[in-house]
Formats: sequence, C-alpha cells, structure tokens
Amino acid sequence: MDTMAGQDMDQLPLIAVTGVTGNIGGAAAAALSAEGYPLRLLARDSSLGRVPRLKGAQAAPFIFGYDPQTVEALRGVGTVFMVSAHEGSSRVQEHKGFVDAAQEAGVRHLVYLSFDGASEDADFTLGRDHYATEEYIKKSGLPYTFLRDNFYIEAFIEWGKSGIIAGPAGNGRVSAVSQKDVAAAVTAVLRNPVLHSNTTYTLTGPQPLTLGEIAGILSRETGTTVTYKNETLEEAYASRRAQYDVPDWELDAWVSTYTAIGSGRLAGVTHDVELITGALPLSFEDVLRISCQGTR
Repeated sequence: MDTMAGQDMDQLPLIAVTGVTGNIGGAAAAALSAEGYPLRLLARDSSLGRVPRLKGAQAAPFIFGYDPQTVEALRGVGTVFMVSAHEGSSRVQEHKGFVDAAQEAGVRHLVYLSFDGASEDADFTLGRDHYATEEYIKKSGLPYTFLRDNFYIEAFIEWGKSGIIAGPAGNGRVSAVSQKDVAAAVTAVLRNPVLHSNTTYTLTGPQPLTLGEIAGILSRETGTTVTYKNETLEEAYASRRAQYDVPDWELDAWVSTYTAIGSGRLAGVTHDVELITGALPLSFEDVLRISCQGTR
C-alpha cells in the first residue's frame, strides 16, 4: 500500500509521539520516520538521552501534565500519540493536564493508548484511570482516537521465565495482543487520523486463553516447564507484600491484573487489528517464536 499517495511530503502535518523510549511509541516513530513523516519525539528531561535518532525527527522535552514546556513541545503539532503516564496516584491529573496543554497548543487530533474494557468499574484498577482519561478527552472537544489494547502477549512470556505464573485468575480467559500489532495499529492511525476520528477500537489477539493454557504453550514452545498457580485473593496479596514494599494502589493493580482475567471481561476477540492494519493479529505462538528467534 502506498501510504502517502496524493500527499505532498512538504505539507504533511507534524506528528508528536510520546512513549518513544518504549516498545509501542518507539516502533511507531521508527515506522513513520522510515516513511518520511515529520516527527517530534517527546520525552522527559531524564529520558532525552534515550530518544532514538530518527530521520526527520526532533526531540523535545516535556512534562506529563499542564506545563509551559509541554505546551511548547506540542506547538505546531497536528496529531499527538499519547501513551499513558507512569503508573501512580496522580496519573489521571497528569493526563488531564497534558490534554489541556494539547488544546492550548492547537493540536488537532489526539490518539490515546487506552485499555480493553476501560470503564468506571473496570476489574483491572488501572483501567479506571484510562476511562477517566477518555472521558476528559471527549469533554475537551478534541477529535480523538482511542486504541484500547488487551494485556500484552510479551508480558506473559516474560512472566513465564520464572517457571510459574501465579495469580487469582481462575479459568478466566484473556485475548492478549502483541505489542507489534498495537504499534502497527498506532502507525496506521497516525498516518491518516481523520479516517479514525472520534472512534474507539479494541485491540486483541486471535485467541482467548486461560493462564493454564498459556503456561502450556510456554512449556511446549520453550522446552522449559512453566506452571500456573491459581492463587486465592489472600494468597496473591500476601505473596506480593512479602516481596515488595509498595503502596496499596500498586498492590491492587498487580492483583487485579489476574482478577480482571478471571472476570471474563478480557476474553472477547475483535477484528480491529485487521480492520486498521489489513493484517491478521499475531497469535501467542507467533510472538513466542519470534521472540525465541531474536535471542539466538
């Protein structure tokens, strides 16, 4: 597909990308740069040294929230890709401030990376933050696109490296999605956001799997035994408190990762990855084989 057919490269609107030192924002920025799109890569002062050097891209410092530095970083930008701020008790306020800064800077479209099932009563506690952010963006009047991704396949692969996946998920299923597919969807939307204006997509993989089935796939594909332990809520909190000294909200987020799966609300499979990118989403086995090849 010629993604820039009929477009004058000198007149393409500037795209701002947050999260460029991470997997999603970094991959989207690299793909857009390779296609000739002008980019502004936003990063906190402490992360500027890790911003990738890409053709046609300029790095700019910003603060997640409303701040003159953030307004300046967004000045002249047509579309901004907003990856959520670091997890924390002030996260929603930081998101609201960033939206206010985008409005003041004259941004014309905001693409927000949200979460599957984001709602006021989401089982995954951080999904409530995403819902509050979505609602604030809607009220701002900015044209938006929400990309609600399920949990990442790559995260489960990482969890399995310890040999055990433990949490209170029961026999609930999760339609985990690859970060590669999420990045591809982000890239496609940023190429021509007007086609996706005021639209919400849910990005999932092709398979609803239990954690027991995920452990089985990991064991079979890696040759290393991985088991799933279905903890009770009490066991889940106790095991994490024993290992980490973190605030209650963080414990709730960790444990609710599993209870959200157990609720069944993350089991739905959509065709939105294919709808946006034109390609079928990667399966758990696909991603695992790709990751194994990368380590050889």
